[in-house]
Amino acid sequence: MKIENYRKRIIDLVLKEYLNVFGALVIEGPKWCGKTWTARNASNSEFLLADPKNNFNNRQIALLNPDAVLDGETPRLIDEWQETPLLWDAVRGRVDSKPIKGQFILTGSSAVNKSKYIHSGTGRIAHLKMRPMSLYESGLSDGLISLKSICEGKAGDCLTKNVDLNQLIECVLCGGWPSNIGMNANQATLVSREYVKSVLNEDIYKVDDIKRDKHKVELLLKSLARNESTTSTNTTLKNDIKEKDVDDISVDTITDYLNLLNSLYLTDNIPPFSPKIRSSLRVKQSEKRHFVDPSLPCAILQLTKEQLLSDLNYFGFLFESMVERDLLIYADSFGAKVYHYQDYNNNEIDAVIELEDSSWCAFEIKLGANQIDEAAANLIKINNKILKEGGKPAKTLCVICGLVSGAYKRPDGVYVVPIASLKN
Repeated sequence: MKIENYRKRIIDLVLKEYLNVFGALVIEGPKWCGKTWTARNASNSEFLLADPKNNFNNRQIALLNPDAVLDGETPRLIDEWQETPLLWDAVRGRVDSKPIKGQFILTGSSAVNKSKYIHSGTGRIAHLKMRPMSLYESGLSDGLISLKSICEGKAGDCLTKNVDLNQLIECVLCGGWPSNIGMNANQATLVSREYVKSVLNEDIYKVDDIKRDKHKVELLLKSLARNESTTSTNTTLKNDIKEKDVDDISVDTITDYLNLLNSLYLTDNIPPFSPKIRSSLRVKQSEKRHFVDPSLPCAILQLTKEQLLSDLNYFGFLFESMVERDLLIYADSFGAKVYHYQDYNNNEIDAVIELEDSSWCAFEIKLGANQIDEAAANLIKINNKILKEGGKPAKTLCVICGLVSGAYKRPDGVYVVPIASLKN
């Protein structure tokens, strides 16, 4: 089922590897990020639960006879399987009875209450997380510098293309949604705003059939957008909502709503890091809050290109969000994990990538080239502090910059790389 003109995704190779190891796998992620197209490109047959033909006849077939859905050439795609959760157990049963690798690919854009199916699928069904497109996947990065090569200390110097502020703002507004490729910022913004409306009007009720206060969910989304790329607490979010609404809201309700957004794969928070595995920093410090794509906070706050140009401080947080989205995508491809660092004295590193051998690399993310010296000094200071306290130092120090036209290693050993030339 190879798709003509399919735009390659970084997850393609990971998906292929998983199909050689597991009987089935499920691709999870936000709607509209390209899960179905990627799965179709790797499949030899398909069954689409959301197909509207014959009054959604496929859904009725799946409800009446789940096992019949599984017959077809493998790998077989079952799209939006969460519409009929019993399909999970049918897939698990087929894999048990026929232990062949790469039989099924399931896709879904919302998590399913585990009480709706019986078996977890452990050892039979693997999970892959898919995100919107990185700049490299959407053709907006020339890919001259590999993140893996930076982490291994092998990146070389090179001149790169010039990128201006207007282009970076358009990248943020358009986001990594495949359908937005080729649109201008104004058109893409309209699409993202409709995406948010769909979440509020439909998706928040579909996950678990619990009726929630749409107005308060919307206020929470606005608070999260305002606090994008920060470690704001649930209490901060609660107070934001209270300021805008006469009715109070409990922290427990905030937690429930955050879990809801996580179930819809709308948020993609980054956990805290410490070079010492048993350090309390890994547990006590807050996650850094992120939407899965920087276009979403722009849509939620109804922001335009002109507004972002007039508030570069806030745009800096959105730029950081875009870079960290890409780091998550790139790092996943070679088995690395992305964290942020903040100690009890508020020393911070924007992003930390921990490799499979437990070595780690530190990254500062800066919009302008005039911020590089300060960012490099911060990386060196914190790295030296960690070393002095008996921790394992970083393998690589790097500043990822928006407005710089070259990748190079500074005399102090810190790499500088433009985001518009980064790939996995």
